[in-house]
Amino acid sequence: RYFDKIEADRMYAPKYYKSFSCIAGKCTHSCCVGWEIDIDRETLEKYEALKGGYGENIIKSIDTEDTPHFRLRENERCPHLDRSGLCKIILSLGEDYLCDICREHPRFYNYSPRGLEVGLGMACEEACRLIISSDGYAEFEDIDGEDSYFDENGFDTVSERKRIYDILSDRKTPYEERIKIICREYKIDLLSCENAVKDLIFGMEYLDGKSRELFSKYSADIGTPKNFEEALERIFAYFIFRHCTEAHDKEEYRAALGMCAVLERLVASVIKYGEKEVSDAARTVSEEIEYSEDNTNSLISLFFSGGEQNA
Repeated sequence: RYFDKIEADRMYAPKYYKSFSCIAGKCTHSCCVGWEIDIDRETLEKYEALKGGYGENIIKSIDTEDTPHFRLRENERCPHLDRSGLCKIILSLGEDYLCDICREHPRFYNYSPRGLEVGLGMACEEACRLIISSDGYAEFEDIDGEDSYFDENGFDTVSERKRIYDILSDRKTPYEERIKIICREYKIDLLSCENAVKDLIFGMEYLDGKSRELFSKYSADIGTPKNFEEALERIFAYFIFRHCTEAHDKEEYRAALGMCAVLERLVASVIKYGEKEVSDAARTVSEEIEYSEDNTNSLISLFFSGGEQNA
């Protein structure tokens, strides 16, 4: 992705960002289970330089075929996850010996017109709890960070997001009407593409095969119970922050926003028809769709001009 890169010393994050801390052994959906953990080149060299002690266990656990990664054990557990859900690399050597993906998760980074933005991915249950429980999602803080870059001449996604957040946060207007206003402004018709979305959902790749059946309950016009409105508002705001920030132009922004609207309705559908708690529904949708580039790209493609909804 091309940017006119200009040095800047600012990095922005949602107000709730600094409250995040990994809950480690208390986590019931560990990021150290079920995911292939790739090892970056710099960390691999640090591991290879270790002599004796726990370093030998690390070296023996690495598969260097293709992209270096840890060989998972039974139940797809990281070989360095102990029975208490704690990381043996941290316990033995400290956080400085974590590979990039372990050190950064669940953070994600986006270039925006004003500088680098950092957020927390909702597939992490603690991040999900923070996102759902924290109001003021439109408030971003200038936080300490390394030099970042911004696009001086590109499409202003920050102003675009503020405009949407102003509509989304207007609680004098019924929640579902706010969603409809946003979709009308961007010519997003969720009803006309409902069948296409369902077809894509059926054909997606899944970490857990049960999610296919769960997601098949998707409905574009599902009602939203009053007790879930604030949570879904914050979830929708998170999706917009994560997926629309790096859009090059209005059309790309609209396509990403269309996917975000689908994901919000999917979470609502999973809550209602899948009988899931809001945090579990949101985390599952995030884990299965947001962390698969193929899945997100297939949904975004529906909302480009000439896509299936406009056919």
